[in-house]
Amino acid sequence: MKIKSPQDFWAGLMFIAFGLFFVVVALAFYQMGSSVRMGPAYFPVVLGALLAVLGAIVLVNSLVVEGPEIAEFHYRPLIFIALSSLAFAYLLKPLGLVLASVILIFICAYGGHEFKWKEVAVMSVVLAVFSVVVFVKGLSLPFPVCPDFIESCPIR
Repeated sequence: MKIKSPQDFWAGLMFIAFGLFFVVVALAFYQMGSSVRMGPAYFPVVLGALLAVLGAIVLVNSLVVEGPEIAEFHYRPLIFIALSSLAFAYLLKPLGLVLASVILIFICAYGGHEFKWKEVAVMSVVLAVFSVVVFVKGLSLPFPVCPDFIESCPIR
């Protein structure tokens, strides 16, 4: 048996592994219940089983249909997205939602293959305003909007 699509083969194997992992962990630590009276393990087991079945379909398909080789893994976007998330979490309280969002967007955008200052600046302003409107005004979440060193913040 020859693998005709290595990318699909490894993706299917990964789906099967994750699906079986969630099925085993859910069954080991939670009660399953029944369809009428579902226990806490019911939903993870069903989703894990569906993921494993989907993985099996992708894996079998990789043996039949010709497909692409495994693509090169790009570390730069992964690193910058992780760094931006950490920076946002660390800077939210002292700098406020607006500045922390702007910093998050600039760090994330720098991880991409194409970085344009003007586009990132416009996007960061739009997303910062959107975040304040949705999370602070709309959902009334207690995020600090302005930095600690600004005494009279117009938005509270």
